[in-house]
Amino acid sequence: MLSRILICAIAGVAALGILPSDAFAMSVKFSWKGYRPCSTSSPAFIVSEVPSGTIRLSFKMVDKDVPTYPHGGGFIAFTGNSEIPAGAFSFQGPCPPNGRRHIYEWTVQALDGKGKAIASTTVVEKFPPQ
Repeated sequence: MLSRILICAIAGVAALGILPSDAFAMSVKFSWKGYRPCSTSSPAFIVSEVPSGTIRLSFKMVDKDVPTYPHGGGFIAFTGNSEIPAGAFSFQGPCPPNGRRHIYEWTVQALDGKGKAIASTTVVEKFPPQ
């Protein structure tokens, strides 16, 4: 009975969008602290709960204030290391107008050997940080 209640609670939380359908989902952390505006070098990331079978990670950034701006992202080989160093790939970094802050969303996908996404996560941060 308790396991049924727990399963229903997790499903209910997932339905609200608080958790993905998989309660042990991949996650990513990063910070804009010390990052220079308009840089083309990626910040450092820390990924966790990356599923087995992941061969590559795909990173894509979107400016939520100007979603049509082509920031792009990059791909890296995943070797099991949770720390992705700064500069692992090139992209068009955040460059909001002087004196303004924009909201940026990173989407990170775990890709298998066939290039199929087997997990995905997002993280949102404002730039410049305060």
